[in-house]
Amino acid sequence: MLGLVRITAGRAAGKSRTGLLIGLGADGTRFAKCAQRTGWMGQALTVLGIESSCDDTAVAVVSHAPGQLARIHSSIVAGQGSLHAAFGGVVPEIAARAHAERLDHCTEKALSEAKRSLGDVDAVAVTAGPGLIGGLLAGVSFAKGLCAAVGKPLLGINHLAGHALTARMTDGIGFPYLALIASGGHCQFQAVLGADEFLRLGGTLDDAPGEAFDKSARLLGLPQPGGPSVESAAASGDPARFDFPRPLSGKKGCNMSFSGLKTALLLASEGLPRQNGKLENRDIADICASFQAAIRDVIVEKSACALEEFESRIGRKPTAFAAAGGVIANGPIRTGLTVLCDELQTTFLAPEPRYCTDNGAMIAWAGIERFSLGLFDDFTLAAHPRWPLDAASPPLSSHGKRGAKS
Repeated sequence: MLGLVRITAGRAAGKSRTGLLIGLGADGTRFAKCAQRTGWMGQALTVLGIESSCDDTAVAVVSHAPGQLARIHSSIVAGQGSLHAAFGGVVPEIAARAHAERLDHCTEKALSEAKRSLGDVDAVAVTAGPGLIGGLLAGVSFAKGLCAAVGKPLLGINHLAGHALTARMTDGIGFPYLALIASGGHCQFQAVLGADEFLRLGGTLDDAPGEAFDKSARLLGLPQPGGPSVESAAASGDPARFDFPRPLSGKKGCNMSFSGLKTALLLASEGLPRQNGKLENRDIADICASFQAAIRDVIVEKSACALEEFESRIGRKPTAFAAAGGVIANGPIRTGLTVLCDELQTTFLAPEPRYCTDNGAMIAWAGIERFSLGLFDDFTLAAHPRWPLDAASPPLSSHGKRGAKS
């Protein structure tokens, strides 16, 4: 457990670098003026980032000085694969309990690796949505406790913004750029016009590609998470053996669909012989390779459409095409996007795989971006299981009592 006496060493609790009390009121403008008076505007910032939206408990310490790339001092991720393995997927209640048990230990380890105390950070950023409500509540409540204990500003972060802004942390690119966020729960193209200004150009109308990977792996008896399992099996397979569909191929726009691919995979597998109820390894490898190729082709084709849509709607080419999210850790998909951008003479950026999947560093960086804009939260910050980046655009898929999904 984090001890308050130890974590406040290095700076008096509730004090800024100039000795002024830190405001945590709801008036964001007033706090921004306070930040200017303390001399933080345009100076180096260090933020602790907390991520608990699904099944990874992640905490990181990131700093940034004007004119320099961000420095990731630590990035701790405690996975929960073993806790959910027997259930074939993430169990929200188990995930929430694990987050509550691990957040303090991950925070302590992140601070230790960064050689900093909590008193040395300028703010605490936490994922407030979208995601599984139990995990979000665990993270937001924990972050509020830290801020209350040592008087640090609180920054509520949209998980999707964390992914969309990762390229600025790793490569320092300028606005505006095109971002592809592809993960287990989301797949969308966003024109990133500013750190808090997004325009959705398209996205999935049903399943996210990561969800399709997970469900298909389950159908084939492969371990979760499905993305790495399918990619591993596909490495020795024939991608041309099964002619899986490319949904919405040739259609205008950059919307995508992946749910039909799962059905195609199921039908293909049902037509294959089994021994003791199991498919042959060769058949599994070929199905995985063909399935992965179909998802890659859909993403690459629609990325080309999104680049064209960006230029049409924004009136200029993007500074880069930046991809992030767990699906972008997939080798063939990264290669396909790289080849596309080379052909279109567009800079392609994708973080190393550990910063594609959920991590605290991207949340810390998004916190730095919001801090610099003077966008702070008070203790009324709520967890949002659904929280679109571009709330002005109509939802692509379901819209229930919890709000727009994407």
